[in-house]
Amino acid sequence: MSQRPLRVLTGIKPSGTPHVGNYVGAVRPAVAASKAPGTESFYFLADLHSLVNTQDPARVQRSTLEVSATWLAAGLDPAKVWFYRQSDVPETTELMWLLTCVAGKGLLNRAHAYKAAVDRNRAQALDEDASVTAGLYLYPVLMAADILIFNADRVPVGRDQIQHIEMARDFAQRFNHLYGREWFTLPEAVIDDDVATLPGLDGRKMSKSYDNTIPLFAPPAQLKKLVFSILTDSRAPGEPKDTEGSALFQLYQAFATPEQTAAFAQAFADGIGWGEAKQQALDVMEREIAPMRERYEALVARPSDIEDILRDGGRRLRERYATPLLAQLRDAVGLRDLGRVAVPAAAGAAAIRSEPPQFKQYREADGRFYFKLVDGDRVLLQSHGFDAPREAGQSIARLRRGELAPAQAPAELGEGVALTDVQAALDAIAAAEAEKAAS
Repeated sequence: MSQRPLRVLTGIKPSGTPHVGNYVGAVRPAVAASKAPGTESFYFLADLHSLVNTQDPARVQRSTLEVSATWLAAGLDPAKVWFYRQSDVPETTELMWLLTCVAGKGLLNRAHAYKAAVDRNRAQALDEDASVTAGLYLYPVLMAADILIFNADRVPVGRDQIQHIEMARDFAQRFNHLYGREWFTLPEAVIDDDVATLPGLDGRKMSKSYDNTIPLFAPPAQLKKLVFSILTDSRAPGEPKDTEGSALFQLYQAFATPEQTAAFAQAFADGIGWGEAKQQALDVMEREIAPMRERYEALVARPSDIEDILRDGGRRLRERYATPLLAQLRDAVGLRDLGRVAVPAAAGAAAIRSEPPQFKQYREADGRFYFKLVDGDRVLLQSHGFDAPREAGQSIARLRRGELAPAQAPAELGEGVALTDVQAALDAIAAAEAEKAAS
């Protein structure tokens, strides 16, 4: 069996004009990661997610254009990665409904964004769900569909998004258990603690909500005005200055080499004037940003070219992954072609199709993860508890590949079951999969 590349998926929410903090903290490291060997990278514009907070159609359109152009200008190569728009893969929203039907409401009640909205309403003595839309409530399910539609292995996220990845894992497990097969890979959150968080003009975290951002592709004159407006202290030229907590120093460091950063730190210790320090910061930023700005402006001037890139990415992804998977999932849940129902001539009743044995993976109330091998209603093999779902999945995979003998499996035989029964079931599963692959 060939080992497929590691799949890494990144969602990009189009929410306004990208700023320098977005570039340093997300765009630049993600573009670098997209060039890693042995990796299949998925980057999508999460335009459906943006509708939860934005009901301005022109803004949604403009933001999608600007954010797309930013990623392309920063070096993302759509010939080497999957680059697409969420709404161009409608199978995602169909999968969202299938997942919604297995998602526990109690779990969704605990989602951070929903709980925060409820807490705000309680604090203002309002109805708990005042102004809370179903879009906000079901946001984690749509995010799970984004991930599971392509069976992503890893999803780089901030710490505030870890809960959403855990929810995606839960929905995937429930679906796999209910429909008797490992339809979905259980994704893992990837947290990069080394990613820089830049301060804004006032020293707080750079954020649109604080109105302290530096637009990434601001014209040179505006960029200079913004950099020279960064908050500094009152120390005069010649007085030593602290790099610790300095927004200006952190901004310089984000665009400089280690050698340049060391020299800039020494200049602080030697009492560099703030005007000169800001000019140096501007120069080091402009060296990296200027070529990207030129590419960005050319891209934004040709929006139809970006449209073609996004639509092409969505079309190819649908053909290769999304449409075939949804066809299988529709069959799995029973949304089937009625013409395929076999009706015996004599009885006139639907024939019962013989299903091969199957593995079922699930989580018990003790919080541990289990699997069982069943043939109809008969339990052939019942596993011990595992601390993580991946451990259970790995044991299943080894049994199916013949790398783990039934006698050595971390499991107990079902009542009245012999090892030969288990092996016969494994052989039947392999034969069924071989027949399906051949057809």
